[in-house]
Amino acid sequence: MRLFLREQRPVIVIYFIQLAVVTFVYWLDGYRNAAVSMYAVLLSSCLLAGYLVFRYLTHRSFYRRLQEPAESIGDFTDVKPSSPLSESLHRLLKSQYRHYISELSGQTEKIEGHIRFINQWVHQMKTPISVIHLMVQQEIDSRSVAIADELDRLRKGLDMVLYTARLDQFEHDIYVETLGLEKLVRSLIMAQKRLFIRGKVFPVIEMEPQLSVVSDEKWLTFVLTQLITNAVRYTLKENGKLYFRAYAKNGRAMLEIEDEGIGIPESDLPRVFDTYFTGENGRRFQESTGMGMYLAKEICRKLGHELDIESEEGRGTLVRMKF
Repeated sequence: MRLFLREQRPVIVIYFIQLAVVTFVYWLDGYRNAAVSMYAVLLSSCLLAGYLVFRYLTHRSFYRRLQEPAESIGDFTDVKPSSPLSESLHRLLKSQYRHYISELSGQTEKIEGHIRFINQWVHQMKTPISVIHLMVQQEIDSRSVAIADELDRLRKGLDMVLYTARLDQFEHDIYVETLGLEKLVRSLIMAQKRLFIRGKVFPVIEMEPQLSVVSDEKWLTFVLTQLITNAVRYTLKENGKLYFRAYAKNGRAMLEIEDEGIGIPESDLPRVFDTYFTGENGRRFQESTGMGMYLAKEICRKLGHELDIESEEGRGTLVRMKF
């Protein structure tokens, strides 16, 4: 009703202005019978009121639909036009909707093609990396060790690209199973032994035996690898320790990874999981991309896990995963 009255306000104003003008012209011409003039005004006003009532009743569904927020992009398609104006607007919206869907489909195909290209490219790059790694792993000189370290960094970078590209299609690439938490952590530590040796960080495992969780091993491994990489990277203390703790609390399995690193400034903590956020520490360490923690948080959310972080600058960081 309010929208209808706002739209008809100019018509009502113009009507009363012209009514006053006509009455004034008759008054100047000498016709000054007030009772007849008021009767004419009353009849004319009744005609106006009738027109407005008829207009509102025939356009009521149209005005009501304009005031209701759309629940989906195609929500207007089930509306039945009740007037020439609403019918014309309905045709216009349907035409725009078809153009939008066409452009959206084209953009979706481009994005999917780009993702397929990224996936294929990453897999192609992994092959020469594996070959080079096999070539240098038998050597023990410092140059070969440095090459192997850089290959590890390159492989992790490619994994980040791959998992970022697959994140939007997470539901199509998931296999949920029961995993032994201690076994998983130990295998991760063995896989990242070069990282621990290079960073001179010692892993300490304090986990309840036989503690298992339900998750996807591949995605969870990627998340834990990101957390371990960050913990070692920001641990500058000589012979620092990285603690792995797992326990059950209130019927839920908990996994904590605590380092003795430089910690995170309090002002940066609320934005740690934001996309591309590197913070003060990221500016000091040029390897930071701002994507690792974002991906870890998003993957945990999709897996149904919770990821929290506590840190104190100069005292280290604790990341807690709740299954």
